[in-house]
Amino acid sequence: MLQNARIMVTGGCGFIGSNFILHLLDRYQSCRVVNLDKLTYASNPANLRDVEGDPRYQFQQGDICDVDIVKQLMANVDVVFNFAAETHVDRSLMEAGSFILTDVLGTHVLLDAARSHPNVRRFVQVSTDEVYGEMPPGVYAKETDPLHPRSPYAASKAGGDAQCIAFFESYGLPVIITRAANNIGPRQHVEKLVPLFVTSALRDQPLPLYGDGRQVRDWLYVDDHCRALDLVAREGQSGEIYNIGADNHEENIRVAEAILRLVEKPLSLIRYVEDRKGHDRRYAVDSSKLRALGWLPQHDFLSALEGTVRWYSESRWWWEPIYAGPFRDYYERQYGQRLASGVPYEAKGGASA
Repeated sequence: MLQNARIMVTGGCGFIGSNFILHLLDRYQSCRVVNLDKLTYASNPANLRDVEGDPRYQFQQGDICDVDIVKQLMANVDVVFNFAAETHVDRSLMEAGSFILTDVLGTHVLLDAARSHPNVRRFVQVSTDEVYGEMPPGVYAKETDPLHPRSPYAASKAGGDAQCIAFFESYGLPVIITRAANNIGPRQHVEKLVPLFVTSALRDQPLPLYGDGRQVRDWLYVDDHCRALDLVAREGQSGEIYNIGADNHEENIRVAEAILRLVEKPLSLIRYVEDRKGHDRRYAVDSSKLRALGWLPQHDFLSALEGTVRWYSESRWWWEPIYAGPFRDYYERQYGQRLASGVPYEAKGGASA
């Protein structure tokens, strides 16, 4: 399906989208990829500088809420991967409106255009495990479980997913939904936990750790995510949902400690700060349905983290300009007061906190 396909990737200048475009162009020599990206703060054209001259790759700046541009592009593609989204929970708590516009209305515009063009043979909605809400210890969300989003971001993604199911049921649109765990890897914006902690440590700045740091996430390396999306597009069934989890469950405090050890910085850089509202304690998904198709993650937690830390350590050219731009204002709003009133790592007993 993908070898000779005309593929549209929305949000392709973002973290996962750019890694997926690189994956496609590396694996499928006869595919053609058009990247529709609005170029918001989290998008970075430098993510795809290595393929700018590739005749198989086309960049189109635009908004997925723009009906005209979406219809124009959709007429010439066979497969759609929708990565375009407002994604950061912290920002959704500051201003939820843009999340509804992109994640709900934008998804609707894409779906409506796709159903009008019978050439579209697959529509992959890239969603998140956060739509299930927090999971008690020992419990893993299945694709059939009810959704319980607890942040504006998670709610907006759940809204987009619901539309995808409706378009499959109502119009027979060949939609597949994927719900992945927390991704880490190269090219992730520094607002997210792992790149924020890595770049802060490299700058000898404190690592702002929310609450007690015992929140648990499943850390999925982005390359493993890309392979899962590739497989689902080819082998998955329309109308189905596939969870993507690596079973790399670690508490945030352990992630912070591991990062500091990898960059050889003192654990005293960790600073416990005021938690964010509605912070889900644990995410976990059952990905046995995906694994039955033949997918397995190739990176455990440590190798995924090592690869991520290595890339940021070697790519100051990529992330230092972000700190010099508007991100400074966001960082101050989000963490300035929190860090000023934060509790040092040692004051909570260090690793035994």
